[in-house]
Amino acid sequence: EVRLVESGGGFAQTGGSLKLSCVTSGLPFRDVTIAWFRQAPGKERESVSCVSARDLNTYYADAVKGRFFISKDYGEETSWLQMNSLTPEDSAVYYCAVTSGSRIGLPQLSEVLFWGEGTLVAVLS
Repeated sequence: EVRLVESGGGFAQTGGSLKLSCVTSGLPFRDVTIAWFRQAPGKERESVSCVSARDLNTYYADAVKGRFFISKDYGEETSWLQMNSLTPEDSAVYYCAVTSGSRIGLPQLSEVLFWGEGTLVAVLS
């Protein structure tokens, strides 16, 4: 069974940092793209970042470019989203997600094959 287990959410002050983790199992980890989405109250879920399968190319939404950094490790079959210089606009539930194969650019919601349950990030002003 495919599992995506997230951790690392919580509270942060404006300008602070958090690091989210997504531990996976049951996947051909090297052959899938790992993506992070977020959804704030009253807003639609949006793609934040992804790291592509095999080629390891990374992509970021304009709102987080230069502040957030995605990574993954084949041995641990885990992805991380390092979030720096946080602002209240970053407050959302963050979701780990999987799409098939390599890709160019951020994925659409319709491309997601598996979701984590989400982890809440609250950035205080």
